[in-house]
Parts: sequence; C-alpha cells; structure tokens
Amino acid sequence: MQSRNQYLKVLRERYLKAKAKKEKTQILDEYCRNTGQARKYVIRKIQPGVDLRPKQRKKRKQTYNGQVTAALAKVWEIFDCPCGQRLKPILNVELEVEGSWRAQGIR
Repeated sequence: MQSRNQYLKVLRERYLKAKAKKEKTQILDEYCRNTGQARKYVIRKIQPGVDLRPKQRKKRKQTYNGQVTAALAKVWEIFDCPCGQRLKPILNVELEVEGSWRAQGIR
C-alpha cells in the first residue's frame, strides 16, 4: 500500500505537468496496468485537492415557528400521541366542530 502511494505521488507530478491529453492518458494507463486499480478511482486519487469526504446535507426549511410547534405538541399529547397520518384527520374533524360551535356562539 505504501509503495503504491509513493508510485502515485511520482505519477501525480508527471500527470500535473503533462499538458497534452495523450500524455495524461498514457500515465493513467500505466498506473492502472501496474496496480490493477480502476481507472475512475485513479483519476479521483490523482487530482490535487479533491476532498472525498461526504458533504453535509442541507437541513429542511422550518415549516412552523415555535408557537405553532408548541401548540401542535399539546394537541398531539391530548389525542394520545397519534402519528401524523392519524392526527391530521382528527384535527380536521375537531376544527370543524370548533368552527360550528363558534358560529352558534357556544364558545
């Protein structure tokens, strides 16, 4: 492994100095032939400054502010912690009932 990395280091210098595509192709072919590694893998390894670590994913945008989240958490606990698919129809029914009560002046 260490000798392979040393060999790659030497070829990287040659590869970066090479200007013609044919030269670069020959260097890659030589390395692949001698080490048995895949060509695309070698291309990635030979490029300078390429970071192969996984990138951080973007977080979702916040849908609700803190007040709405707190209210939803309370309602969720009142209805005995149902999943979102079950909570939505329950909320629709309860909000309709609440609306009809307000129209009648009960609450």
